[in-house]
Amino acid sequence: MTLDVAFRPQAEADVLETYDWYERQQAGLGESYVDSVDATLDRIQRMPKMYPVIIQQIRRAKIKKFPYLVFYRILSERIEVIAVLHCSRDPKLWERRIR
Repeated sequence: MTLDVAFRPQAEADVLETYDWYERQQAGLGESYVDSVDATLDRIQRMPKMYPVIIQQIRRAKIKKFPYLVFYRILSERIEVIAVLHCSRDPKLWERRIR
């Protein structure tokens, strides 16, 4: 059984803000970013335990082609995306979201 993916509002905002930024840099680059996020989420759905637990059952997956990470946790009924952040961002940013 495949679990549905649900974004926290902050994680959805992360993706939209990054999409907008990439589109301002080059037309179509934001779409490429979203496609890479979708591909990462597909992998997470197929093999949710493939990525390592980094803290308090939160897992981290690297997005291919872009320097971003998806932070998520596996719940009984869904996969919850907590944050989608640049690799260089302060980890305390997403850690505050789980407290």
